[in-house]
Amino acid sequence: MAHTALPRREFLAMSAAASAASSLGPSRPPDRPNVLLFLTDDHGHWAMASSGNSDLHTPNLDFLAASGTRMANAFTPCPVCSPARASLWTGRLPSQHGIHDWIREEGDSRTWLREEVPLARLFARAGYQPALFGKWHCGQREVAQAGFATWMTHETHQYPHRGAPRFLENGKPVAFLGQQSALVTSRAQQFLRNRERGGPFFLCVGYVDTHAPFAEHPERIVRRYRRAAFRDVPREEYKGPLQPLHVPPRDPAERAEALAQYFAAVTYIDEQVGILLDELEGTGDLDRTLVVYTSDHGHMNGHHGLMTKGNATVPQNFLEESIRVPLLLRLPGMVASSSVHGAFVDHCDLFHTLLEAAGIREEEEATRRRNSPGRSFLPMLRGEDADWRQEQFCEYGMVRTEKHKLVVRYPAYGRSDPDELYDLEADPRETVNLLPRLAGTGLERELRGRLEAHFQRYEVPARSGRRIEEQPRYNPNEPWRSRLGL
Repeated sequence: MAHTALPRREFLAMSAAASAASSLGPSRPPDRPNVLLFLTDDHGHWAMASSGNSDLHTPNLDFLAASGTRMANAFTPCPVCSPARASLWTGRLPSQHGIHDWIREEGDSRTWLREEVPLARLFARAGYQPALFGKWHCGQREVAQAGFATWMTHETHQYPHRGAPRFLENGKPVAFLGQQSALVTSRAQQFLRNRERGGPFFLCVGYVDTHAPFAEHPERIVRRYRRAAFRDVPREEYKGPLQPLHVPPRDPAERAEALAQYFAAVTYIDEQVGILLDELEGTGDLDRTLVVYTSDHGHMNGHHGLMTKGNATVPQNFLEESIRVPLLLRLPGMVASSSVHGAFVDHCDLFHTLLEAAGIREEEEATRRRNSPGRSFLPMLRGEDADWRQEQFCEYGMVRTEKHKLVVRYPAYGRSDPDELYDLEADPRETVNLLPRLAGTGLERELRGRLEAHFQRYEVPARSGRRIEEQPRYNPNEPWRSRLGL
């Protein structure tokens, strides 16, 4: 079923079969392709027709998958929005860039990424025209400093989905009444129409419809999903070791409405994607543009008996639906079409892949200072063999292999939570913690050793998520402080 995490070797087999039938196409990609990056919020990897969901209508995302490559094992470095986004912009872990939870931007004057050289700045230095429309959420003062010459993002929070959302455009308030994603799309269209045609663009579009509240989506779409069976969304009760904060509505009608709203949000985002794809096709730019669709992290809609993502529990969870993200890439001549690849990749890898696709290279000293754990997977997109890692890491202490997942809970404020170990092949729903039985075994020591080596190699000690109590406050509801009343 769509909600079950398939073993990595099955994805690799799928990839090999698809690649054999796919082609890079007759066209030659431009030396400096445009880049259109869709970075949405709370879109689960399972919530696309191309990933196996039988109820969802996502024809434009299906087009990207059919004419490009779907990375079937794409992950977030952190299952919360601000740190995950900062990792994509910087190619670094939260334990390097220092953002560990969502940022309450109202009244926040801090410049969180002031010591970083983000992705947009690198594209700007290379002669690209960088623009952002929609969600940013890495510090209100950061957008222009991050390198975006043209931008529009939320003035405070990202609600409501419709009505009078508050945006800032190049620092000035925007008066608007309607569906906020329509505004985001229209501003992105204006940029595409008014940009200088002499050079390539780097455009990021951030829709938030799949984020709560599960309401206010277009009724013409919601009514379609009120008739859906939702057969690919499991009905589960949470039985894990953590404190659940966000669970599905108990009332069946409320649960069905929340699902209908979420599914409608996915389809509405798909429509917005299609508008911008049509814009590019109409000007002849679509096949000269690397189009990427991904989300900051995953989402649960009743999976495991939870709602939302990592912060659905205290402490944060690393369930598959929280940490896996959709990732579609398309550029004829550079990215194989109709291909599914099963390698473990994440946002730090995507950072390097975008740079390589654009022919941008940092100087050696800058690369050394960045000390990124990611690397470009562009060769895999071309259909080439690549020596790739066999595990995936997440902040604040998770390592996942093809078969096993170990979660280490580092102490904070004098409190320690139990570590977790799961066999993902025998127990894909992560219901049985094997650690009480396997503690001290070779398997546990090996996984723990990989995790420790990873953080020792990459973390900045003063920003380490393993010492979270030493980090600044990000919002009033941080899981490591709020439960203790701090």
